[in-house]
Amino acid sequence: MFNELTQKDIDDMKAEVEYRKCVVRKELLEDVKTARAHGDLSENFEYKAAKQAKNQNESRIRYLEKMIKTAIVVSDQSKADEVGINKIIDLYFEDDDEVEEFKIVTTVRGNSLKGLISTESPIGKAVLGHKVGERVWVEINANAGYYVEIRSIREADPGEEEQLRRF
Repeated sequence: MFNELTQKDIDDMKAEVEYRKCVVRKELLEDVKTARAHGDLSENFEYKAAKQAKNQNESRIRYLEKMIKTAIVVSDQSKADEVGINKIIDLYFEDDDEVEEFKIVTTVRGNSLKGLISTESPIGKAVLGHKVGERVWVEINANAGYYVEIRSIREADPGEEEQLRRF
């Protein structure tokens, strides 16, 4: 399980682990104690729910720590005129005659529903390192694919991923 992450991704994960250990863990342990005090544990839904929330938090902490431990740090630096991590791009899809906006991100942050395209996705792999005006073949499999044209590339502002637009 080796994931390519930027240093910012790792720093964000470390901050989340610290928050979950110092704040969330204490709150959930208190919830378990409170629910346990309500009597018979075999029929106490509050106790079961509190234990489940506590276990989910611990599971998330373990997951994040493993991701941090096994991460391969990649640079999010690229030339201003080429597609790279944390760049926002407008792609023209020839087959659909549509332009869509995407942000190129690392694998763990990918979310196509929000327009966050992973560097490991077919589109991300295809456009990485290309420049405005280039026509790029996006391979789906050995027998299928499509062309996109890179219409624009720009630096992403912090928090901009929620504001990506569709044309």
